[in-house]
This record gives sequence, C-alpha cells and structure tokens, in this order.
Amino acid sequence: MVTPPKGDYASVPLNAEGRKVADEWDPGKDEAAREQCKAYGAPGLMRLPGRVHISWESETVLRVDTDAGTQTRTFHFGAPTGTVAALSWQGVSIADWETTPAGRAAFGAPDVGAPTGALKVTTTHLRPGYLRKNGVPYSENTILTEYYNATKEPNGDQWLIVTTIVNDPKYLNQSFITSTHFKKEPSAAKWNPTPCSSR
Repeated sequence: MVTPPKGDYASVPLNAEGRKVADEWDPGKDEAAREQCKAYGAPGLMRLPGRVHISWESETVLRVDTDAGTQTRTFHFGAPTGTVAALSWQGVSIADWETTPAGRAAFGAPDVGAPTGALKVTTTHLRPGYLRKNGVPYSENTILTEYYNATKEPNGDQWLIVTTIVNDPKYLNQSFITSTHFKKEPSAAKWNPTPCSSR
C-alpha cells in the first residue's frame, strides 16, 4: 500500500484541530512509541487494502479478521459479557440485524419473499488513532456506525459492501462517510496476514 503524503486529507471533514494534528504526523514518532497500529483501529481498518475473514465465534459473537495489520474485530449481538476493558483499537462493537420484512420492498423494488437487510454495527470505547495511514486523526470520543450489506451479481459474483460513518466531535466538522467493497474469493489462498506498519 502507498501511504498518502502528509496533509492529504481533502475529502475528510476535519476541523481546525483535526488538520493541526494531521499536519504534525510523524511515522517515526509512532514507531518509537510502538504505536504502529494507529491506522488499524476500527474507524480506518476496513478502508485499508486487504482481505477479511468472517466467522461466528459463538452464537452471539461474529468475528471479523483482517489480514491488514492482523486485526480481529468482534461484533456482539446484545451487550458484551463481562466488564468493558480499556480503550482499544477495535473498541466495543454492538451488532443488530436491520431487516426489511418479507413482501415489503423499498424504493419501488419488487416485493421479495424472504427478509433482507443489513447488519448494523455501532462501535465505541476506541483508542485514538488514524482514519488514514497519513495521520488523519480520530479521537477517543468517536462513535463508529457501520452497515454491512451482502449482494450477489447476475454473473454470480458476491460482494460485501461496508458503509462506514465516523462521528467525532473532537476532530470532525460533520460525519465522515465512506463505503468499501469486498469481493468474495473462491478460497483463502490469497490470505496474507501482515503486521501493522506506520508507513
């Protein structure tokens, strides 16, 4: 991956404080502080080039592994058990299915027989990090909302579309919304876990 140059944040709605922090980015300082994973936190992770592996960890926990940064996210259906740990790169994620009931089509689409919808994931308790590898910041106040939609093309290709909404009152003027597309591969042969990198 090519890391964008310092100061390349034109499409991110940063406020003055956010721009100041981004303009001070120094990957050498992150490496010296052992903070190479700052761009691999949940708000930026799904935008990094790489692959994902999704599996059920239990009946109420969906696990998402990424080869970029060798990160693991867990999506809890209902409140997580135990106490909430300290702030972390992946935070605490609560998941819920948002479905359209059978026969209730939206936007003029034909009625469908089976329920359809998206997986909504809300993540809090995040350790401060980067929305992009070039130091574009998010704070510990960030609330991350994601929508996961699976689609199938007429030719059989299957896609996972992740819509990400980052709300951070400390560094952003407004919501930062992106979408990322992952194409399902026939096997895990290209799975290639790599460590976090500041550069």
